[in-house]
Amino acid sequence: MEVRVSNVRKEFATFPALHDVSLDIKSGELIALLGPSGSGKTTLLRLIAGLEEPTRGQIYFGDQDASHRSIQERNVGFVFQHYALFRHMTVADNIGFGLKVRPGATRPSKADIRRRATELLNLVQLPGLENRYPAQLSGGQRQRVALARAMAIEPKVLLLDEPFGALDAQVRRELRRWLREIHEATGHTTVFVTHDQEEALELADRVVVMSQGRIEQVGTADDVYDHPTSPFVYGFIGDSSTLPVKVENGQVWVSDRPIGLPITSGEPDGPATLYFRPHEVDLLDDCGGCIAGTVVASRRVAGTRRVELEIGGGRERVEIELPIEHAATQKSRIAFRPRRWKVFPTA
Repeated sequence: MEVRVSNVRKEFATFPALHDVSLDIKSGELIALLGPSGSGKTTLLRLIAGLEEPTRGQIYFGDQDASHRSIQERNVGFVFQHYALFRHMTVADNIGFGLKVRPGATRPSKADIRRRATELLNLVQLPGLENRYPAQLSGGQRQRVALARAMAIEPKVLLLDEPFGALDAQVRRELRRWLREIHEATGHTTVFVTHDQEEALELADRVVVMSQGRIEQVGTADDVYDHPTSPFVYGFIGDSSTLPVKVENGQVWVSDRPIGLPITSGEPDGPATLYFRPHEVDLLDDCGGCIAGTVVASRRVAGTRRVELEIGGGRERVEIELPIEHAATQKSRIAFRPRRWKVFPTA
């Protein structure tokens, strides 16, 4: 099922939560809505679900305008962060609940509902647990049951709101791999909300990066990580260092000299900010045209060393990543040049 969000604005009282948002989701695609708190990602998910109505704009399911249809009319499956399982029901009854409450003409028989629950328990790798209650399950098992319940109604679109947010890091990693496998096996059009960039980059076919009620960028994990189109995306996706610079005569300058980074994409002359990843730098012996700084802090991060450098007499600081065996010490001088970088004009 294709989903199209067209020029949607959503206001709560006088507060605009979404500003003129448009997004096309392909049938069978796994999409991540990624952003910090207050970016509008959960509001957009709830609008797609039918839990909220747009103040302006339309939401289409296929060719049908679903903007003012209920969640039942849209036939979506919804998985919340905190499971929302019925504590007094067994696992099988939780999974079959959406089928049991259907109108009589479309309600399957009890035997068919039980069969569907058993099939889904096998799919989510929880065979034999149909007679247990939620309190007898781990957090990861409960979230699998919640997903099975959402899939039981054979939804047109599957929506997940921070589905792994209440779980510890190891369980989250396991369930991420498992959810990707489930998606490939079922082919549901799936949209999930997360503030965890690693989760979004690992799972999604495309990532929708949001900030302050707007979409900043839509693309594959490689697109948004390697080719960010705004300062926000560069700073939010992955680690980044920034340095005030100026663009002059087709070159990037720090203080009073160029640093060997030519401008090829047409940025105008004037003040700007240089963005680069701490691990994407080349260390240099000679700084005839590079960035040089004094080490003011050093710490180990897994198999590398992260150092903080004072640049330009201490006016600015940046972080770069070094091999763990590098002999960086307090007050030592390090010269480098970013391998990959981007310059954004200063607003």
